[in-house]
Parts: sequence; structure tokens; C-alpha cells
Amino acid sequence: MIEKKEPSVWQGFKTFLMRGNVVDLAVAVVIGAAFTNIVNSVVKGIINPVVGAIGTKNLDSYSSCLKEPCKVAADGTVRSGIQIMWGSVLGATLSFVITAAVVYFLMVLPMAKYLARVEARRKAREGTHEVVEVTELEVLKEIRDALVAQRGNGHIQR
Repeated sequence: MIEKKEPSVWQGFKTFLMRGNVVDLAVAVVIGAAFTNIVNSVVKGIINPVVGAIGTKNLDSYSSCLKEPCKVAADGTVRSGIQIMWGSVLGATLSFVITAAVVYFLMVLPMAKYLARVEARRKAREGTHEVVEVTELEVLKEIRDALVAQRGNGHIQR
């Protein structure tokens, strides 16, 4: 009996790292981290001042008091009460929505359109070949009919 040697853990790890998906993911994380700085700047430089026209420029200062009395020290720490900081959640949500919109409209949508065009060109070059799916029962019926036709007048002889 020939034993099949299994790859070592190191070989498996090396293969995993060299796959295209892992490298693509690493590039995406690095670009995403850099892109986060741009989005945060847009939120702080554009969104917060627009919100500031209504209230304050710092979304983090928007909060509600869950348990009275809410007393906040000069350094921002809560001395008493329970304070809900919904402004910071709103700021993070805006950052996420802006990031998702930019990624979708500037990266995902154009790439999907490009890939659709490439696929259409490929199909046009190759010619569209229709794949006819036939079930096993249909194949068996065709075989039966062919055998019956070979035997003569269409009757099964026993």
C-alpha cells in the first residue's frame, strides 16, 4: 500500500498565504485604513460644520441624560447620572455610510460594470452555447424508446 504523505503545517500555511484572496484582502485592509482618514476628514471638515449650523460643530457633545442629574466635569468625564452619548454614535454612523457610499459608487459599481462588459465580450467571441439540462429520467426514457425502435415494430418481445 502506498501512503500519501500529507503536507506539513508550514506548507499548508505557505499555500494559504500565497492564495490570491489573502493578498487581495491584505491590500484592501491597507487601502481601507488609509481611506478611513479621508472619510473622517470629510465628516469633521464638512458634515460637522453643516450640523454645527444647527447646533454644535462637535457631534460628540450631543447626549441625553438617562438618569438625572447628569453632571459632567470640565475634562468630559461624567460625575453623576448616566449619560447616553448618541452624538458620537451618529458621527460614527455618518462615517460608515459615507465610506460605504464612496466604496460602492467609486469602486464596486464601476468594477461590476467593467466585469459585465468583459463577460459580454467573452461570450460574443466564443458564441453563446446553450446548455440544455436533461434529467436522468428523460435520458432513461430516450434509451427505452431507442431500444423499442431497434426491436422492430415498437412492441417489446419477451
